[in-house]
Amino acid sequence: MLEFNPYDPATAENPYPLYRALRDEAPVYHNPAMKFWTLSRHADVMEAHRDNKTYSSAGGMTIEGVEKGMPMLILKDEPEHRWHKALVTKVFTRQRMGELEPYIRQRVRSLIDRVTEMGEFDFVKDFAVQLPLDVISEMIGIPKDVREDVHHHSNRIVMRTAEHGVEEVMEAHATLHGLYLGLIEERRIRPREDVITMLMNAEEPDENGTLRRMHDDELAARFGELAFAGHETVAKAIPNGAMAFHAFPDQWKRLASGEVPVVQAVDEILRYDPPSQLQGRTTTRNVTLHGVTIPEGEKVMLITGAATRDERAFENPDIFDVGRDNDVSAIYFGYGIHRCLGIHLARLEIRIAFEELLARMPDFAVDPTRTTRVALSNVRGVATLPARTGLN
Repeated sequence: MLEFNPYDPATAENPYPLYRALRDEAPVYHNPAMKFWTLSRHADVMEAHRDNKTYSSAGGMTIEGVEKGMPMLILKDEPEHRWHKALVTKVFTRQRMGELEPYIRQRVRSLIDRVTEMGEFDFVKDFAVQLPLDVISEMIGIPKDVREDVHHHSNRIVMRTAEHGVEEVMEAHATLHGLYLGLIEERRIRPREDVITMLMNAEEPDENGTLRRMHDDELAARFGELAFAGHETVAKAIPNGAMAFHAFPDQWKRLASGEVPVVQAVDEILRYDPPSQLQGRTTTRNVTLHGVTIPEGEKVMLITGAATRDERAFENPDIFDVGRDNDVSAIYFGYGIHRCLGIHLARLEIRIAFEELLARMPDFAVDPTRTTRVALSNVRGVATLPARTGLN
């Protein structure tokens, strides 16, 4: 009998065989003990993203729903979601993200220079985390002296182990919220040329045409969402990509030879082992799929990691192929009203990271046999990943 517990260490290590079984045997799966349902086929996950009236975000992103009631954009449904998102969308335009390329490339090069001196290094801590953490911090104005705290508590929010449960998650949320409220208070005294200062002064008409402005708790929540999503997913996507190239070394050679441009490979990295694996929704009515009825008011987890390996949508989905046409796989950034705001920034950071690795450290190698991994709430990635520069 199928049993899906995303927090089980064996599942966290490699969920993909179980995802296949869910798609084939239980496309609508119920875990009564943990009180959630899942959708795993690409078409079903996509449709649930589209139908935000039936699949509400207000009940929380995670199985436990500890974040329910927080003033987060990702938890808002229409019509309130529209004006909140309109404020933040102005920040993440393709043009604005493109203007960041020189800074991102300079930062990648400096990180490579630093690890080159080490010979052996931790690909996660010494490279993959530092890049997006610095980029998003520079964008929204997180001081250097608290960036490691932001990363530490972000990890505490997503960690799920026997020793680290809901109480610890709530404590991490509260700690970060307090930190961001302090930064907002500082901005009111000393405004800056940064995203948060801009959002503090921005207005947008709501569904009734009334100009609305975010209050401090909402601004702190937006600070937190931008900081979390802006570094956690990319910090996991880059090592996931490095391990995929380790498993399929012929694909690295295709990039090195110029046969496939890195920009095309980015989407395959995100499809093959997406950093965002589960998105929580709550049903607003009874839903019947594949002969199974999910009652109203139930938590439903949309399994992105299963959807992007669905053979109904992708040919040979368990093969990592950097030349693949991945238009259909944009689901790894979410879809519909909650499509990721940082899509352009994430793609840019991943592309530049691997372009510079190819140019400056083409023979670098990671060792997935010595990595460490813990169960996480709705993202997937390794905590450590030993690597060698290949330059000695």
